Amino acid sequence: MNDTEVDRIAGIVAGLRHGFERGVTRPEAWRREMLRRLRALLMERGAEFEAALYQDLGKSGAEAQLTEIGFLIAEIDHALARLHGWMRPRRVGVPLAVQPASARVVPEPLGVALIIAPWNYPLMLALSPAIGAIAAGNAVVVKPSELAPATSHLIASTVPDALDRRAVAVVEGGVPQTTALLEQRFDHIFYTGNGRVGRIVARAAAEHLTPTTLELGGKSPVYVDDSVDLPQVAMRIAWGKFMNAGQTCVAPDYVLGSPRVLRALGPLLAEAIHHLYGSAPDRNPDYGRIVNDAQFERLVGYLSDGEVLVGGGHDAAARFIEPTVLRGVARDAAVMRDEIFGPILPLVEVSDLDDALAFVTARDKPLAAYVFSDSAEARDRWERETSSGALGFGVPVLHLVAPELPFGGVGESGSGAYHGERSFRVFSHEKAVLSKPLAPDTLGATIMPPFTPQKEALVRRWLRRLL
Repeated sequence: MNDTEVDRIAGIVAGLRHGFERGVTRPEAWRREMLRRLRALLMERGAEFEAALYQDLGKSGAEAQLTEIGFLIAEIDHALARLHGWMRPRRVGVPLAVQPASARVVPEPLGVALIIAPWNYPLMLALSPAIGAIAAGNAVVVKPSELAPATSHLIASTVPDALDRRAVAVVEGGVPQTTALLEQRFDHIFYTGNGRVGRIVARAAAEHLTPTTLELGGKSPVYVDDSVDLPQVAMRIAWGKFMNAGQTCVAPDYVLGSPRVLRALGPLLAEAIHHLYGSAPDRNPDYGRIVNDAQFERLVGYLSDGEVLVGGGHDAAARFIEPTVLRGVARDAAVMRDEIFGPILPLVEVSDLDDALAFVTARDKPLAAYVFSDSAEARDRWERETSSGALGFGVPVLHLVAPELPFGGVGESGSGAYHGERSFRVFSHEKAVLSKPLAPDTLGATIMPPFTPQKEALVRRWLRRLL
């Protein structure tokens, strides 16, 4: 990988700011053209992106299209179809006391945005925020993850050429490059990753009073009761958990259920895994690999935190870990303290719904929570009594593909949300514009001194209406 020279970074950012200040990015035509060019790049070089994702994560071509390339194309199409409406100023009302007047909210680009991407979906999570930033009329620096080097290099070698170098740049590298970027003044920083680095990003942003969007992680729980079709539930949990070898920020992290439910669910999860990946997942092209040796060793350490019900096999040379289900997991086990971010699914017993809700609410707010229950009371209580970035009933993960749903965390799982129009709003400033004619001069007769008894009575009546 050709890391960007650290001493070039300040100049790169300054060049993008110059392009923004010249107005390069503001016209709707420019924004549309950039989105179309990015779409064409993903279509034309799709096979190369598939190969890079396979090299970095063992990701199959079908999964690469479903979760990364095709996802981005759909997001671009959504933005192109609605961009004109998003850009249009919105008229709002004004109080009677200041009329005649008109008011509107005008979305304007923030300036130069920095996007720092993670390694688990290294293409989608680098370019999805960039779609929103470009649609909103910003210049953009994309920093792909150095832990997915093939994808990072392909982004760096194709995206700036396909788009407009006056307003789009890619910086490759690791901690030195990220540190140098964070020393620059940006108008928005969008970071996806873990909470430890998220705090570093937030501290650096605070030096310039730069707003941030922090898409972090957390342990996304699953609750299952005995009112549902357990074979179907097992299939959906296994699909959501073991996609990308479990390296998904909103993957089910652990399953809560009564002892009876978990006894029934365990063998069904084994059947679901066999259905999805066969009897030899190590030879199945649809099942991915762990990103690097450090992550592999961390995950293998969790295998002793419970009784292996399914899987457990692993191969360090191939960075392969079987889809694994653990039962008899203690609530304070290491696997229950940290976000797993891998193909290990603990089953944790709870006595009832109250116990499950207490277990979840006593911990950090997760990025997502998933509930499998036909009980209206149970669903209502999960919605009312828990807080999470998202809540899925009957299916994990799929809330990501609904562009009108905000995607983001709360508390330790992040701040801010994007996708669809929210991506445009994240990278926009909504400027308040009020226009009042000089004549007739209603202000002098109403709210300007000197305050006669009549004016004071008018002001008091007006304020009572407002309050």
